[in-house]
Amino acid sequence: MAPILSVRDLEKTYDGGFQALKSVSLDIQKGEVFALLGPNGAGKTTLISTICGLVRPTSGSIYVGGHDALKEYRAARQLIGLVPQEMPTAPFELVGDTVAFSRGLFGLRPDPGLIENILKDLTLWDKRTNAIMALSGGMKRRLLVAKALAHEPQILFLDEPTAGVDVELRHDMWRIVGELKERGVTIILTTHYIEEAEEMADRVGVINKGEIILVEEKAELMRKLGRKFLTLSLSEPLGTVPEALVKYDLKLDEDGTSLIYTYDTQAERTGITALLTDLSKAGVRFHDLQTDQSSLEEIFVDLLKQG
Repeated sequence: MAPILSVRDLEKTYDGGFQALKSVSLDIQKGEVFALLGPNGAGKTTLISTICGLVRPTSGSIYVGGHDALKEYRAARQLIGLVPQEMPTAPFELVGDTVAFSRGLFGLRPDPGLIENILKDLTLWDKRTNAIMALSGGMKRRLLVAKALAHEPQILFLDEPTAGVDVELRHDMWRIVGELKERGVTIILTTHYIEEAEEMADRVGVINKGEIILVEEKAELMRKLGRKFLTLSLSEPLGTVPEALVKYDLKLDEDGTSLIYTYDTQAERTGITALLTDLSKAGVRFHDLQTDQSSLEEIFVDLLKQG
């Protein structure tokens, strides 16, 4: 199946000489949730802005639903909804009117029923006659989503959708993304909250210094790059790790009551059996053990260090 979004060798160099994007190539499949991660200044917003037609690339190609986004701008842009970080709308506009107007911008017939459903889904229906300036920060963020959905896009870009919002709204956004995915909408989000990517994404891309350094299925990424930790709760505290166990690179916690062993999930042998044997020989007893896996955030930080 052809990707719904295909970017090839995309580059963007600004007038001052700063190269924000360096030969970026990326394919997004219909109906997936793709999380684009990267530190500040990595090129996330520039990449989204270029795909959405807000920034013209220096070179490269963008195809949206088979349309050349540079030559067939209107057809490509009609398939895209964008939720930016900032509210660009006039503060005196009414909530319901601005969402309906967003639909009209794409030349679509009025659909009051659709607008009502969108506003209700986003808990904005009771605010439909309010001026935008009267909305709280969280409600303004919901309004941005409503405006982006008004023309029924096939691809929805969410640029830091929950930055600076409360936990309740963040969970609401996760719910909304899940519902949109069920309808077949392709979601591409940038986020600083790694737990969002861990919660929602099917695939993860990491961008740093304008380059895509990794694209991988989330589960496969965690399987390949994740580490597991075996924590042994000791029967008696230790002052130091016994000499016979140094080769395992064990970490002793501050109060000396737990030993932590890190092992590679991809290794042919984990070394746990040998460790337990050597613990017994060294006279180290434990009363409990548990395993944990590294989080996506830890993997992300490690990737940036490698980059």
